[in-house]
Amino acid sequence: MADLLEITEQNFENEVLKSDKLTVVDFWAPWCGYCIKLSPVIEQIAQEMPEVKFVKMNADESSNVTKDYAVSGLPCLLVFKNGEPQDRLVGAMPKTNIITGIKKYL
Repeated sequence: MADLLEITEQNFENEVLKSDKLTVVDFWAPWCGYCIKLSPVIEQIAQEMPEVKFVKMNADESSNVTKDYAVSGLPCLLVFKNGEPQDRLVGAMPKTNIITGIKKYL
């Protein structure tokens, strides 16, 4: 299973806001146990949903973006469409809930 693209504050605009695909940003941190457990699930979903772009962002290293989008709990998935945040999925949750949360924006 391939790792997701790890983005930074420097390429957030190009990779997320200017993306022509529905984009899911996985905000995580290396100290977050639930983030580590959810990571392989997100990678599975990314393989199953090639029409959606999935990226990861280290919340500790991207404080400006996390503040701009009020990311206060991890793991946090933000769903972007046409450069605008549409939804947030916070905390550890079943794969089916994540897929349902994303599909409504396709």
